[in-house]
Amino acid sequence: MIKKIAPGFIFVLLLALFSTWLGSLVPIVGGPVFGILIGVLINNLLSKPAYTQAGIQFSSKKVLQWSIIALGCGLSLTEVWRTGSESFLLMLISLISAFIAAYGVGRLLNIPLKMQTLIGAGTGICGGSAIAAVSPIVEADEIEIAYSISTIFLFNVVAVLTFPAIGHWLGMSDAAFGLLAGTAINDTSSVVAAGYIYSDAAGAYATIVKLTRTTMIIPICFALAIIVGIKKSRQASEEQTVTFRVTKVFPWFIIWFLAASFLNTAGLFSDQMLRYLDIIAKFMIVMALTAIGLSADFRKMMKSGVKPILLGLIVWFVVSGASLIVLALTGKL
Repeated sequence: MIKKIAPGFIFVLLLALFSTWLGSLVPIVGGPVFGILIGVLINNLLSKPAYTQAGIQFSSKKVLQWSIIALGCGLSLTEVWRTGSESFLLMLISLISAFIAAYGVGRLLNIPLKMQTLIGAGTGICGGSAIAAVSPIVEADEIEIAYSISTIFLFNVVAVLTFPAIGHWLGMSDAAFGLLAGTAINDTSSVVAAGYIYSDAAGAYATIVKLTRTTMIIPICFALAIIVGIKKSRQASEEQTVTFRVTKVFPWFIIWFLAASFLNTAGLFSDQMLRYLDIIAKFMIVMALTAIGLSADFRKMMKSGVKPILLGLIVWFVVSGASLIVLALTGKL
């Protein structure tokens, strides 16, 4: 098994190291996006050796799940609870708005349900991490994952460039802008970038809000697992096949994500260990997305056209608008 996986795993590892280096040179793009782009280019322009397929598939599935667990090590549930109590209403409304817009507009645009779910989760929760967590549950393929992440990334860049200017134009306080950035921008690096462009105080608060928002992965994954399980059980019953079990799609890695958060909350990780775990988690995400890129067929992506991008734009506008409305109604704007 190891011999079969090793060549592809090492291939992905080397590409991920290169992508991480490029990401350090161009932080606004980041290692994960470079990884998926390099993977797509290699797979579609150069082709990859057949003996690397097993390792690439392993990286796109298992390493992806391990990265989510490692991210949990950086979450303090005490801090999440404190920040969550202050921003829960805003996060809940932005999350609900994201999924309503994704499913409603996605249906009008005739976009596949799985891609609607990925874009809704990516916009409503935390970009690539949410897409990574949700994709194995809804059984999304590499094309849908790659396109969804690319769509989310596009508007992350736009947000970093425009949100600080909008915040100053509206005369927002540091706390208000931190709430807006933490709930309306998807990727953590983009939240941090936009927040600190606005001010140091806004950046610090936006980061905490964003990490708190990440915990929404847990209930969303559980809910999707139940929905997918029920749907498959009905299909199995109608087709008179073996009864489907929800445990087959249950996101067990989310349990480990939660367990890792508990360990951090209990103070079992030193500051130095947390820094290492954060580096490892982010690198594994780069590896996983590189592997996804190496499995993505660009020609199939092009068949989807610009509709997923349009959906991502609309969902992003809805979430941003909902966040601003809630901030205004609660007197925090």
